[in-house]
Amino acid sequence: MTGNPAEGDERRGVARTDLLRIGFVALAASAVWLRLWEPLPRVSVIGLLATIMGGWPIFREAFENLSERRMTMELSMTIALVAALAIGEAFTALVITLFVLVAEILEGLTVSRGRRAIEDLLSYLPRTARVRRGPEIREIPLDGVRVGDLVLVDPGGRLAVDGIVAGGHSFVDEATITGESMPVEKLTGSPVFAGTINQSGALEVRAGRLGRDTTFGKIIVAVEQAERSRAPVQKTADRLAGYLVYFAIGAAVLTFAITRDARATISVVIVAGACGIAAGTPLAILGAIGRSAKQGSIVKGGLHLETLARVDTVVLDKTGTLTFGTPEVRQLAPADGVSEPTLMETAAIAESRSEHPLGRAVLARAREMGLRAVEPERFAYTPGKGIVAALEDEEILVGNRSLLAEHGVATEHAPASASASEVWVARSGRFLGVIRIADTLRPTSRQAVAALRRLGIETILLTGDQRSVAEAVARELEVDKSAADLLPDGKVAAVRTLVAEGRIVAMVGDGVNDAPALASASVGIAMGSGTDVARESAGIVLLGNDLSKLVETIRVARRARLIIMQNFAGTLLVDGIGIVLAAFGLLSPLFAAFIHVASELSFILNSARLLPADEIRPRQQVTVS
Repeated sequence: MTGNPAEGDERRGVARTDLLRIGFVALAASAVWLRLWEPLPRVSVIGLLATIMGGWPIFREAFENLSERRMTMELSMTIALVAALAIGEAFTALVITLFVLVAEILEGLTVSRGRRAIEDLLSYLPRTARVRRGPEIREIPLDGVRVGDLVLVDPGGRLAVDGIVAGGHSFVDEATITGESMPVEKLTGSPVFAGTINQSGALEVRAGRLGRDTTFGKIIVAVEQAERSRAPVQKTADRLAGYLVYFAIGAAVLTFAITRDARATISVVIVAGACGIAAGTPLAILGAIGRSAKQGSIVKGGLHLETLARVDTVVLDKTGTLTFGTPEVRQLAPADGVSEPTLMETAAIAESRSEHPLGRAVLARAREMGLRAVEPERFAYTPGKGIVAALEDEEILVGNRSLLAEHGVATEHAPASASASEVWVARSGRFLGVIRIADTLRPTSRQAVAALRRLGIETILLTGDQRSVAEAVARELEVDKSAADLLPDGKVAAVRTLVAEGRIVAMVGDGVNDAPALASASVGIAMGSGTDVARESAGIVLLGNDLSKLVETIRVARRARLIIMQNFAGTLLVDGIGIVLAAFGLLSPLFAAFIHVASELSFILNSARLLPADEIRPRQQVTVS
């Protein structure tokens, strides 16, 4: 009955004062029921004092809400308690107070579990770090580490900072950051992240980012901000709770005007309980955000969670989202009489000075084949066509088909590919063959797209690649639609068109060029391995590179929305039936109080189903400064 649990107190268990208050009220109720104070007036002193002392938290919150002109269930409960005392129903007032106090504690324990699911993220960070400063190695508090310090991490230890490996060799479990299930090898110069676990060897890490500036720290900040945010459905729940209170009081006034039955009037006020909505809605949002965080998706607020639950269209970037973002040589097609090493060696000579991604893919394959890339004597690059190089008076052409045609090299017998970028190679006027390069699809992309389709969501591929490549990827993944040759402005225009059509659009991307489209969508979703700009522009960040986490997050969001709607419908049904029965004198105040508390706890427990399961591990408290 405390309203928004995210804004309540921070207790983790049952306070001693709460237990004492419950015990006192229970004893007083027993004494009144056994008529131990029979000589006293019907409203016994002990009953009056016990109701005031036990119900003090209710009275205080009711006064605060009244001063803020907010109509809440605490106010209606205060009216009911005062009315019960006024007509001499001390036992009824005490039992109602006891019910409410017990409900408050059970609600507090449930909400604390929701907060703890989020606060458990902090246990991934150590409280101290071993730092080498000069010849001395000291273990210092985490907030004492400075940028540039050498942090020593033993096998099995958690990393405390983001940084670069300055010494050592090991494997690191990065599942908390990237979502990758397999440990990643770390050598000198490799990046590492706070909150990850060192596996086999000792590492020395040069601290680069600390505290809340680390990748993990930003995750914690995003989740904390999400916990404090209020979704539109939560504001609707608060308004509905207020309306139910007005309705209950109005029904009580009407009941008394018709029946002149004070007990029936009090029962009407008591039975109406919008607490299940007021407390259950934010608890469902909190639970969904916490569950998503543990599954590897950081939802930055209830608004984004609510929007995600209604998404009907998912727009997907290709490079870095559906694919690894690293072009690789997929096929060598040498001309007749030309060997694969000859084809690759010639291409590597021209590409040795190139910074183009396709050039880097060629050089990588050449190194795998044990070929040495000789520096050309002359090098010229023409954007959109390719490279003209020379070595020992031999002209080398590496580029598209039109480049070779301009230099009179016949290529008419070479087959074409629609699914890969082609690098055409010639030397001394002779056509040597074609190197086909393509970005490799992530293993989870096909399953994720299929799962989105099963959820009834349309998938659209937007990419800057050429149309043939886009269509090939679209066919392989079985997306519903695709568009190619798009610059960043083109992606934004496509997303805005979909939104203007009334669709709820989720845009998934990873690069700087995706940021405008992410901001233009109903909800932007960034891959965790993407750029900082993309992550800042998005409302949801998927840790790592697994697109299936998006599917799971959508399922969690839809489940949260369903639970909230169940709570809405259940509250209206119970309140409606309860008020009618109470108005006709069919509910005593005690039974009305029981229905009120039971329904409230039922709806709160319904929302608690979203909370992630508690993990059994030592709890550590640490401040991320």
